[in-house]
Amino acid sequence: MNNIKVAMSAFPSKICFYGCGNMGSAMLRGWLAAGVSPDSFHVVDPIAENLPAGVAVSRSAQEVQPAFDVLVLGIKPQLLSSLASDIAPLLNPGALVISILAGSTTQTLSKAFPTARIVRLMPNLSASIGKSPLGVFAPNEAALAKTDIAAWLAPLGTVIWIDDEAHMDAVTALAGSGPAFIYRVIDALTKGGEAAGLPQAVAAQLALSMTEGAAILAAAASETPGELAARVTSPGGTTAAGLAVLDADSALDRLMTQTLRAARDRGSELAKGDRT
Repeated sequence: MNNIKVAMSAFPSKICFYGCGNMGSAMLRGWLAAGVSPDSFHVVDPIAENLPAGVAVSRSAQEVQPAFDVLVLGIKPQLLSSLASDIAPLLNPGALVISILAGSTTQTLSKAFPTARIVRLMPNLSASIGKSPLGVFAPNEAALAKTDIAAWLAPLGTVIWIDDEAHMDAVTALAGSGPAFIYRVIDALTKGGEAAGLPQAVAAQLALSMTEGAAILAAAASETPGELAARVTSPGGTTAAGLAVLDADSALDRLMTQTLRAARDRGSELAKGDRT
């Protein structure tokens, strides 16, 4: 769970979420869990439901009176061009726009919001419990805010600065989409356990508990995941038999490479209209 608390003096007095779907809501809940007051947030979203108590919600930008110094942009990337004119009046001059839009480049975002400083962020749903990787790209004009940005984001997970914006599509594929791939692996392990003769409930519990423990150990260990796998493996034993299947013709490596490439390329497709 999230054990990092935010120093109120270091946090913006108000952050606007324009669009607060699954990812935005995870960020919001992560900040609230870290002790940020609900009064610090204002959500603008026509359909958002089940938002935390105390958070102000407007159904359109026209309902909002004050402008903001910080705005988290959480709409669908395809809607940016049509909604930019509604969003722009919400920004004070020099406001910081933190975009969590897959594929939308800082060049396109700067064209949409020419007076704003732009930062690209890719979290995942684990931000709600303070365990998300947070890939962040800040161009030169936003670099002065790096220390503040890192402090604000720390309760949501691990801040990882990305030096080259061209890598953000791959960051999105691995850090943003990655949890779905892991959930599918857990589901596949459960099904494999069932096929091996276990009751479904037992297989599911074993798969979840095993994954949790393995991930925690991998995060804390000095060894690489590959080295940890070797520690578990005895020559001629059960683990070696299973790894022989995964390692045959580099099956697992090829599968993950193809999976991440497909997700990365989709991010590139979303941005085709952004790039020159």
